[in-house]
Amino acid sequence: MTGDALYAQQGLCRQIVERGGEYLFVAKANQPTLLEDIITLFADPPGPLAYCEEGDRHGNRREVRRLWASSELAEYSGWPYLAQVCRIQREIKVNGQVKKEEAYAFTSLWPHEADAGRLLSLNRGHWCIENCLHYVRDVTFGEDKSQVRTGNAPRVMAALRNTAIGVMRLSGTTNIASALRRNAARPPEALRLLGIDVTFT
Repeated sequence: MTGDALYAQQGLCRQIVERGGEYLFVAKANQPTLLEDIITLFADPPGPLAYCEEGDRHGNRREVRRLWASSELAEYSGWPYLAQVCRIQREIKVNGQVKKEEAYAFTSLWPHEADAGRLLSLNRGHWCIENCLHYVRDVTFGEDKSQVRTGNAPRVMAALRNTAIGVMRLSGTTNIASALRRNAARPPEALRLLGIDVTFT
């Protein structure tokens, strides 16, 4: 299970591992002791760090992602099933402008289960979910601007949005905004995605 700092809770981490799972969560200020321990470790590492770097380019945008990992805190931290901690850095260059972001994470996966490359891939996979679902819901569907706020209606609307996104993704759609415009202009095609064959005259 991957997640942002909201999921960095001891009880949840214990429950995940004791039910046969593993976790990789971001560490932030909501867990100040854990975050401080991780930052201190990477400020003066007691031993060698595992390292991975990858990058890609899209037009004039170049992104480099780096991850350092260590299992040194595993014996000292009281965090349930903590095996490794990570320092993650993103460097984005667009039109000569460079932006750097840094984050820290922790996982129950030991180095023999997940080396630095796999940890970087897992972290990136989490943000792919974030970008492919939550960003689409917020921006394309305007979820944050929705006036539906009472009772079960927000939950129902979220389920309907997720269903619509899922149906479009299963049909091979990569651009949800474009698919929404197309489906609005051609209702029979939209219904066919749901297995409903209707002809309007």
